[in-house]
Amino acid sequence: MAKKKGELSERHKKILAILKRYQGEVGYPPSIREICKEANISSTSVVNYYLNQLEEWNYIERDRKISRGVRLTNKISKAIDDLMTIPVLGMIGASELIPNPSSDFANYDPETSVQVARSLLPERERGEELFALKVDGESMIDAMVNDGDIVVMKSTQEAKDGDMVAIRLTDTDETTLKFFYRENGSVRLQPANPEYEPITIHDPSTMIIQGKVVLVIRQMDGSPV
Repeated sequence: MAKKKGELSERHKKILAILKRYQGEVGYPPSIREICKEANISSTSVVNYYLNQLEEWNYIERDRKISRGVRLTNKISKAIDDLMTIPVLGMIGASELIPNPSSDFANYDPETSVQVARSLLPERERGEELFALKVDGESMIDAMVNDGDIVVMKSTQEAKDGDMVAIRLTDTDETTLKFFYRENGSVRLQPANPEYEPITIHDPSTMIIQGKVVLVIRQMDGSPV
């Protein structure tokens, strides 16, 4: 469904959040290249495209004679209030069960985070404890989760059949991202890629559910799905 003219996308909101943060913490606007880096956008022309739209919709004012000539208008408060900052706590393997040195989330900078519009999350999850993990592997590609994507997780140790969950095995310290199914006292971890076989956990007591996926942020354009 196409967005209406003037309706902010996740990327619009992310750029506005960057502008507001620079204004509050640094005291002057970011450059186009700084916005590229902060918003994970590779092209300055793409940033200019979004800035032009924000200017047209009266969220910002621009002075093109100077390199940092972007000023926020009073219209941004509601747009920024909709954003949630979610910490990226580590990496999750989406392949076979693999040793994961980051399974305790100790190797990631605590300041690493993603910003997500609250309205994109299921309503029942908006007040929950959320964190994000970067995906390493291709076993979930048919579920639209690709290598390098970010999955936003609800922190929980409970799962229903069909939930996509992050699993860690306590006896081997291996992790994986898979669909969860209970079967005759065991647990089947089902990939979403025919090149990968399901994993059967015969003793569920050796398994910890670290969280359930509630949102996927795609690597190709940063758009949540």
